[in-house]
Amino acid sequence: MDLDALRTFCAFVETGSFTRAAQQVCRTQSAVSMQMKKLEQELGNPLFIKQGRQLVLSSSGVHLASYAKQLLALHDEAYKQLKTGGGQTRVLSMS
Repeated sequence: MDLDALRTFCAFVETGSFTRAAQQVCRTQSAVSMQMKKLEQELGNPLFIKQGRQLVLSSSGVHLASYAKQLLALHDEAYKQLKTGGGQTRVLSMS
């Protein structure tokens, strides 16, 4: 799964709207919609269901939201640590 797509998916979860998610990730609403459709196709499960005029998370979407938040937090933490040099260690030869 593409981390960028997961970040966009989490933006939808936080905002409840493709339009507001698009603003949050600096994309157009149609780009977000296409990205979510691609993610659904990749996973082979619908992530959203229509409830009246609103989109809400399907059961698969709820499961993905939990994993996506954890994956993004871990990714961001690793990036931050390595970018700031926190991941520098000395490797000693044992020969």
